[in-house]
Amino acid sequence: MSVTKQTLKQQLSEQRQTAIAAYLHDPRPERLLKTLCRNVDAALLQAWKEIGIPPGNALVGVGGYGRGELFPYSDVDVLILLPRSPDGALQEKLELFIQTIWNLGLQIGHSVRTIEECLHASANDITIQTSLLEARLITGSRDLFRQLLKRYDIAMNAQSFFLAKILETRQRHQKLGDTPFSLEPNCKESPGGLRDLQVILWVAKAAGLGNSWEELARRGLITRTEAEQLRKTERTLKSIRIRLHIQTQRAEDRLLFDIQIPVAQAFHFKKAKKPLDARHASEYLMQHYYLAARIVRQLNIILLQNLEARLFPQTHEPEPINERFNKVSDFIDIVKDDTFTRHPSAMLEVFLLLAQRSDLKNMTARSLRALWHARPHIDKKFSRDPVNHALFLQILQSPRFSSRALQHMNEMGILGRYLPNFGKIIGQMQHDLFHQYTVDQHILIVIANLHRFTLTEYAHEYPFCSQLMANFSRPWLLYVAALFHDIAKGRGGDHSVLGMADARQFCQQHDLPEEDTELIVFLVEHHLTMSHVAQKRDLSDPEVVREFADLIKNERRLTALYLLTVADIRGTSPQIWNAWKSKLLEDLYHMTLRVLGGEILSVDHELAHRQAEALASLRLYGLPEHAHETLWKHLDIGYFIRHDASDIAWQTRMLYYRTDTIEPVVKCRLSPIGEGLQVTVYTRDEPDLFLRICGYFSRRNFSILDAKIHTTNHGYALDTFLVTEQTFSRNYRDIINLVEHNLTEVLQSDVPLPEPEKGRLSRKSRTFPITPNVDLRPDASGERFILSIVANDRNGLLYAIAQVLRRSHINLHTAKIMTLGERVEDVFLVSGDYLKQSKNQIQLETDLIDILSV
Repeated sequence: MSVTKQTLKQQLSEQRQTAIAAYLHDPRPERLLKTLCRNVDAALLQAWKEIGIPPGNALVGVGGYGRGELFPYSDVDVLILLPRSPDGALQEKLELFIQTIWNLGLQIGHSVRTIEECLHASANDITIQTSLLEARLITGSRDLFRQLLKRYDIAMNAQSFFLAKILETRQRHQKLGDTPFSLEPNCKESPGGLRDLQVILWVAKAAGLGNSWEELARRGLITRTEAEQLRKTERTLKSIRIRLHIQTQRAEDRLLFDIQIPVAQAFHFKKAKKPLDARHASEYLMQHYYLAARIVRQLNIILLQNLEARLFPQTHEPEPINERFNKVSDFIDIVKDDTFTRHPSAMLEVFLLLAQRSDLKNMTARSLRALWHARPHIDKKFSRDPVNHALFLQILQSPRFSSRALQHMNEMGILGRYLPNFGKIIGQMQHDLFHQYTVDQHILIVIANLHRFTLTEYAHEYPFCSQLMANFSRPWLLYVAALFHDIAKGRGGDHSVLGMADARQFCQQHDLPEEDTELIVFLVEHHLTMSHVAQKRDLSDPEVVREFADLIKNERRLTALYLLTVADIRGTSPQIWNAWKSKLLEDLYHMTLRVLGGEILSVDHELAHRQAEALASLRLYGLPEHAHETLWKHLDIGYFIRHDASDIAWQTRMLYYRTDTIEPVVKCRLSPIGEGLQVTVYTRDEPDLFLRICGYFSRRNFSILDAKIHTTNHGYALDTFLVTEQTFSRNYRDIINLVEHNLTEVLQSDVPLPEPEKGRLSRKSRTFPITPNVDLRPDASGERFILSIVANDRNGLLYAIAQVLRRSHINLHTAKIMTLGERVEDVFLVSGDYLKQSKNQIQLETDLIDILSV
């Protein structure tokens, strides 16, 4: 038997490779899937016979394998159907059969059940109920199999099945971001993927309405044209999934970044050669996928509505809305089939009505279908029509505006036709380490974030943003700015500058007042500026704030830019936004507002203000009136300017009675910004102190978000770090105690520091490597240098940078650590005699490039 199994395993492997080779020569997905299925059928049949399973039992394929389709490395799901519970002899044979199948190299999903057990499991599990819907006899008792089908059909409740599949689909979509346009979609499970097509056919089959697109067309659920669209789209998605399996040699259904390029090459997509088209081959592949997913998503909505109407028939008299639309049940319906072609403006009017009326859920399937087919009527003439301009603005201005309206317009192909430049970025990839969505999807998420600030039920999420938005007149102007802020990406130039021209043209075409036009154009041009200033510039420098205020000019611009910046960062990726970025932006907003209000920022004013605020806080703790002087006499102006009053008060309480301590002091607390841990280190200054601290955090897998490095006038280091760690929120008390104890031990130790580990780059970083960049230039005073570093993030990177600085005897004063996904953009303020010579500056940049390139 072992020889037979080995031979059979080799035979299956050879058959798979032969079938794949045939597919690569003539890529017809249906033929490959059926061939692979037949090969497995034959192997299972042979094993079933050789083991001698008694004839009264049956081997049944279920799920995709039951459907007769097997992707190159997919699981093989089988049901061993028994007339009764197995005795000892049969149980032994069944175990041998399953073991044999595993030994053949097949990924088996199996169950052993009687008919009663099948029906019971099906009634309690929608997944099992669905898999049995596609049951197919492979070998064994035909009578037993027919009994299963008969009783399954009797037990099937098509209405309950429909509702369960709709709920399951919604949950699946939400789990996968509820969009087809994620940058690494799952071509099987994501919205618009193969699973959505299968849901339609499962529901139709359960209701006895058909088992193929042709049958659904014959029954009037879809048109012949739609049936052909579905066939072509299904073939596209199957081809992509096949290529993924072939490329990875496993059951991989995700279009991961590192797989997209070879899969694109397999489809013969090539990098663009046009001067203004910088797209990669993989971007063409992904736009090909997104187009297919969008078609699936739209036809899925139409078909499921039609199926629901068949399963839950209701009679509702149409209620006239106007001469073009009726209300039918809770849906808006066209009066005539040719409404959209006879009245093209109705293609925008329908979205306006949905935005204005809370009693309308959506469009009927008939309206959706008519709208889908009428899209070509949105041409240049349509886009220049003042009536349509007014309708589009009314959608944005509606008191009941929902960002879902624009999302729906995009899914229906309306938005990209009305705004042709928006159409160019639909499905456009963003090859970086922090964006999670395509350009068009990111834009729509930013608009959704802005709209969220207007809703009282979400005010607890971002109370400051909600407060500002509540007092901001005409908030729809921010939606327009968001619509254009990234619209020029992929054109080969500065997308902010190119987007300004598009935004100005839109405003002029739609007759917006000059004041509103200038605000929108300003926001598009500077949508990255506030983030850059807050995260990369020294906000303790009054000159930085004054320069920013000179650019902003007035409070309305400041508020608009702040709201757009927060919405933009949040819309990039859920992992990018954090409380530290929030604090930096809010601090910049408040300081700029003070300057715009006429206040003159100065170091002396800030010093007095922060000291007074810190003293007021200290009095609440009952400290002696002059207790703070023992520490403050050793601190210079730079310390007070770079620390918040709450930090000054906290550190004073810890240190006023031990300013000359011999032992290191390490104290931690929950960060006042609501995220992460604030760590203060006070000890005699040493050349390798910062290096030791970074080494400790690196070994503990802490991420450093910010570092303030200060040396007192009597030779003590007073350093403050803001750090985060993955499990911190669950175990913060234990982590605080651990850091205070262990870091103190590290600082007391004389053990030589280890060499930095060559941290492994993540999958994304390997796919999109960043060319490291190091920039060293004098600051405004000419006494210190600003060191800027851009590189791929990896564990231990800051420790490696610190070691290079230590070797060159460079003093570190501040460190602003900014992580964008897996890209770091760090800025350090440094000084040292070593930097006084130009050749040493060049050597430092070279040394840093070397460690960043590892």
